[in-house]
Amino acid sequence: MLKVKDLAVKFYNQEDKVWLETVHKVSFDLERGKVLGIVGESGSGKSVTSFSIMRLHDSKNTQIDGEINLDSIDLLNLNDTEIRKYRGNKIAMIFQEPMTSLNPVFTCGEQVKEAIMLHQKVDKRTAKENTIALFKEVQLPRPEHIFDSYPHQLSGGQKQRVMIAMALSCNPELLIADEPTTALDVTVQKTILQLLLRLKNERNMAMIFISHDLGLMSEIADKLLVMYKGDIVEQGTAQQLFENPQHPYTKGLLACRPSPKRLLKKLPTVADFLNEDKDIGLQHLLAKNAFTQEEVNQRRTKLYNQEAILKVEDLCTWYPIKKGLFAKTVDFVKAVDHVSFEVFPGETLGLVGESGCGKTTLGRTILRLAEPTSGQLIFDGNDITHISRKELRHLRRDIQIIFQDPYSSLNPKITVGQSIMEPLIVHGIYANDTERKAVVIQLLEKVNLSAEHFNRYPHEFSGGQRQRIVIARALALKPKFIICDESVSALDVSVQAQVLNLLRDLQEEFGLTYIFISHDLSVVKHISDRMIIMNKGKIEEQGFPEEIYERPKADYTKKLIEAIPGNI
Repeated sequence: MLKVKDLAVKFYNQEDKVWLETVHKVSFDLERGKVLGIVGESGSGKSVTSFSIMRLHDSKNTQIDGEINLDSIDLLNLNDTEIRKYRGNKIAMIFQEPMTSLNPVFTCGEQVKEAIMLHQKVDKRTAKENTIALFKEVQLPRPEHIFDSYPHQLSGGQKQRVMIAMALSCNPELLIADEPTTALDVTVQKTILQLLLRLKNERNMAMIFISHDLGLMSEIADKLLVMYKGDIVEQGTAQQLFENPQHPYTKGLLACRPSPKRLLKKLPTVADFLNEDKDIGLQHLLAKNAFTQEEVNQRRTKLYNQEAILKVEDLCTWYPIKKGLFAKTVDFVKAVDHVSFEVFPGETLGLVGESGCGKTTLGRTILRLAEPTSGQLIFDGNDITHISRKELRHLRRDIQIIFQDPYSSLNPKITVGQSIMEPLIVHGIYANDTERKAVVIQLLEKVNLSAEHFNRYPHEFSGGQRQRIVIARALALKPKFIICDESVSALDVSVQAQVLNLLRDLQEEFGLTYIFISHDLSVVKHISDRMIIMNKGKIEEQGFPEEIYERPKADYTKKLIEAIPGNI
């Protein structure tokens, strides 16, 4: 059905006045009804390849060579008017970030209805009926209500379903899904994958599924292509690539994903495999990094023979639901509902659960960024539940937070060096800016960046580098306690491994205590000494990671474990 032959994509660099080739003579085939998985890190060329099939690149600054044949029609030879007949009708695409792909000023229903009217030439009433039918098909709750809802009123999983409905609205023969489940809860991710496979089978569509996660790919793809720096370095079935990977890059991608079946001191990275002169065995590397049970027991004895640094006692954070002319409180959203636990110095406590379970609100309440309704917070022997603003500012030196999205938590108008220096200025630490700059450069080097990065702006960095900058800023005040709120959820698996290793190294060096918040149970299990499973504001269960994974007590925990893709 689809034949791509010697595809090469070049972009014009306006600054250097040169053409840069980002995809190098890539060739592959796809049969009707099959799923082709393209896997690789950011910058590997997988999205550029899919955009070329859709002809979505800017024609002035892009040069595409080779052939892209869909049912024997070369898409590269079509003009702008002709390609529009294929785009949407024959080929559709689900983009990576549904929030930026949906127009915030139109309702979700109107956006899908518009696509139907444009391509199928039907009236408004029929288009609305077709839209609601599509919303039912992608299993959106209350489809009539969703039709009149704006994107910001829906959850991430619901927005992704709207995007799938829009992509399916014109019955495409080929569906391209570009990272459609990145940053979604594992349970939502599993549901989206099952939905895509069901729709693919029912409609006999071909599908190209793009991801950086090989474990995820094993659940959906018939055939896999591994891309690295614009080249296909390996291809085959998911089983072939899992059981006998040939290229060092493929081995690295397989190894760096945290697995709930392993307990490692340090995650392998892609660089471990690419930098080796000789072929390195995956099992050898994993065995070398594995904790012994004796080491685990020694660490636990050391940790839990101390006084707790944080005690959370019967904590509630409720938000009132107001109705009527006089805004009378009729009920409460119980984001955190009678939660109690302790955290010990030098420990990493993992907090895991789906979006909306209350884990982020709990983290914000501990920091007093959200006000508790009732209960007690005792940090370092002091009750911080109702302390004054002045005392809170002093507390901020000891408790820091690493936010989920590093880009939105950095000021785009100031350099990263100024961002890291800012808390030092606010708290009056060091005599002058010269001393502060020297400390900031040390911090940048500590997180594997360099002095030359001081004067650059956030947009000049990759996602992984921005996350390192935010970690450096959190370390600036030499805190005792850091809350990591979904700090690796949107990163490539290889970059995620580097950041997780960095967090563990910094913990050992500075004696840090972490609360690590995530929806990904395998990541939390890897980095945590103990785990808490949260659901609907309450603690479902807590304990040591291997006990929870091997012998879960709560049905909710079992559901989270079952949703982990491609356990390896």
